[in-house]
Amino acid sequence: MSYARYAIYFGPRPGSELHNFGLEWLGTDPETGRDTNWRPLPGFTPETHSDLVSAPRRYALHGTLKPPFRLADGRDIDGLRRATELLSGRSRAIVLPPPVLKRLGGFMALCPAEPSQTLAQLAAACVMELDDFRAPAPAAELDRRRASGLTARQDGYLTEWGYPYVLEDFRFHVTLTRRLDRQEADRIEPALRERLRPVLEQPLQIDDLCIYGEPPDGAPFRIVDRFALQSAA
Repeated sequence: MSYARYAIYFGPRPGSELHNFGLEWLGTDPETGRDTNWRPLPGFTPETHSDLVSAPRRYALHGTLKPPFRLADGRDIDGLRRATELLSGRSRAIVLPPPVLKRLGGFMALCPAEPSQTLAQLAAACVMELDDFRAPAPAAELDRRRASGLTARQDGYLTEWGYPYVLEDFRFHVTLTRRLDRQEADRIEPALRERLRPVLEQPLQIDDLCIYGEPPDGAPFRIVDRFALQSAA
């Protein structure tokens, strides 16, 4: 399949607690691209749950390392695979303390319990070393991101790397909901925290670099390939 855009993401391995949670929460399996049966929180119908996860479902369960991009002219997926495999071969897996559930700009998200310089360095390597594969972002996309309000540094990152929240402004997270108002978040957070209990009790393991692809028909992103990082020291 030819994909509209690609991204380098953290994707939990099949069988892990986080992967299993994602199948029931977002209703899509990034490994296969197939829909799965979701399990709404108490008090939510399938319809209200669908609305709750509408934004993150489009991208499937993931943690961004290099944001979505279109392939540059003269570049192809085979080249991106080779470059990602080379990068994974000289990068170590990362084991962090159990994640925490946070509110980020109105979204509910899983986040590292504490900042990780090693994870930030891995993301920076993905952004910079794979950037030859990225086509320049369309002007309309740049304008849309600037309209949200950016610092001078973020605007510079947007111009150079196609996305404002990279390098020093990178914050690793796994988005779980659409943007919520405070009342919605207050209602959802306790039940979501309980649903996440198995995930919140285990270390957060970054074991692979995954190439995700966006199908041209608008279906959720799915994993095109997965490359294991070297064993953690």
